[in-house]
Amino acid sequence: MSTPTEPASGLPVRMPRPRKSGRHRKPEPLAAPEGAPALVLAVPGEPSAATRSLAEEVTSIARSELPGLNAVVGYIEGDDTEFPSLTAVLTQIAAERAERAALAAMLPNADESSDGAPEGDATAQREGRPAGPGPEGPAAVVVPLLAGPESALMRRIRQAVMDSRVSAELTDVLGPHPLLAEAVHVRLSEAGLARADRARLFTVATAADGIVLATVGGEEAVQAAGITGMLLAARLAVPVLAAALDMDGSIQQAADQLRGSGSTQLALAPYLIGPEIAEGLLKEAAAGVECASSEALGAYPAIGRLALSQYMTAVGIAPPQQDAQGAFAR
Repeated sequence: MSTPTEPASGLPVRMPRPRKSGRHRKPEPLAAPEGAPALVLAVPGEPSAATRSLAEEVTSIARSELPGLNAVVGYIEGDDTEFPSLTAVLTQIAAERAERAALAAMLPNADESSDGAPEGDATAQREGRPAGPGPEGPAAVVVPLLAGPESALMRRIRQAVMDSRVSAELTDVLGPHPLLAEAVHVRLSEAGLARADRARLFTVATAADGIVLATVGGEEAVQAAGITGMLLAARLAVPVLAAALDMDGSIQQAADQLRGSGSTQLALAPYLIGPEIAEGLLKEAAAGVECASSEALGAYPAIGRLALSQYMTAVGIAPPQQDAQGAFAR
């Protein structure tokens, strides 16, 4: 005969190790909750193989940071075949969710009233109302692949969400954020236009002494980019002025102002991810003010992390702690 503390064999009982308390306790790994909305990356611009590769890399980074995340890509100018449109992707997500709910309802002992959200999806679609999980939250969270505000593109994204008739939440753009200032710095250093690490006092012969931070989206985008520009100026210890590629004379005015204040070697730094600008526009702008240019931000790891951060805020998942530079602690 045994007791709860003494088995019949007489062997010692293996007790679970108590959890450490205090600030040195190892945090529980994050994972997407079961039934969480999908993250839909809304990609602007003309779809291409390069754009698809970039978007897939961004979603891959997001999945690696949050296991179990359903992250997919929808194109604002998609054609529903090779490059599915944002509307088509949202409609597909709602249909798959309704199908899973129908299968779950057929299982033995399924409590049909315990999860009214998916059933509500199917009913809403039949009645022509927005589909979604009702009180459980949206079927998807749409994250624009934009570093800064671009009102024309954001209107198109909102319209695509409305056209899908799916319950989806649209987040803000990714910036401004310190991680984007870091990304711009890295792209400048890759082009030999900035020191890779100010702390090491590593000098670059071609380093710029003035930066034009290029964005798109008019005056609103310039103001938002200016915040990141201040962070970038602090990192590089050189003046940085934001300007818009889609405003006549904006880039030239910023370049003239920098040269008038003593800068002699300028660089054009895109505050852009890439798909939102026409091919060749950056080179044309850089040639117009006679300076070198770095590459767009592309699939820099911070882009995927910021997209995930927007998603987690919308869903209500506590984000991981960040260090002083804004990087997620693992």
